[in-house]
Amino acid sequence: MSVLSVRRPTPRAQVGKAVAVVALLVFTLFPAYWMLVSAFDAKAGLGTSFVPAEPTVEHFRFVLTEGGFDVFLRNSAVVALVTVLVSAVLALLASVAVARFRFRLRTQILLMILVVQMVPLEALVIPLFVQVRNLQLLETLLGLIVVYVALALPFGIWMLRGFVAAVPVELEEAAYIDGASWGRMFRSILLPLVAPGLVATSIFSFITAWNEFLFAMTLLGGATENYTVAIGLRSFFGQFSNEWGAIMAASTLITVPVMVFFILVQRRLAAGLTSGAVKG
Repeated sequence: MSVLSVRRPTPRAQVGKAVAVVALLVFTLFPAYWMLVSAFDAKAGLGTSFVPAEPTVEHFRFVLTEGGFDVFLRNSAVVALVTVLVSAVLALLASVAVARFRFRLRTQILLMILVVQMVPLEALVIPLFVQVRNLQLLETLLGLIVVYVALALPFGIWMLRGFVAAVPVELEEAAYIDGASWGRMFRSILLPLVAPGLVATSIFSFITAWNEFLFAMTLLGGATENYTVAIGLRSFFGQFSNEWGAIMAASTLITVPVMVFFILVQRRLAAGLTSGAVKG
């Protein structure tokens, strides 16, 4: 019996890989590091410093009090969380319908969903603005949520359709034979197996609703009390000068919730991949 020998990388190759990884990390993380340094530096924007020359939290105090960023954070949190919940429920139900049931125009609906994703968002601003105006939801968070849900649904339905179609029909049939209702089968069989896809679509919906600027600026107009963080960040840019300390502090506050949300759902994504097949 022959033993297959595995060629180990040479020390030079290992050093080269390590250098490449470090260079990639530095290139990727340096903007975030610079943002943090500037946020805690009292002399942000006045010179180049890799560490805070005069450490301070004054920029964060100014942003959250005088800058009114606490209101923007609350508005964005409401919009993002409601968008995630509503789009996830609707996308899951629609994906089950197009993946499990046969009905007229099913193929045309799937093609329409795919085509909608190809349309640039800029081309949808005016049509959606007119529809929101007709619904009398301009300058309201509800109108913004409706638009974000509409933007997130095509991607969510298309992605979740693949997860639902990948679940063997025999599992559902076995549940029916054992006497499970459709609701019990959906909750105990289908939902755990499509959970990874549901988490992935939730990440997309959350990031879109949290960071989006164009539709928020167009639909909210002059309703400053309903501004989200993307619009609120613009208030720290002046015509002749910029408040770099406040800008970096606000950018840090915008980034932290996205990172926390991603860390939380990433754990559930990994758990769904391993536990979905054994739940029933």
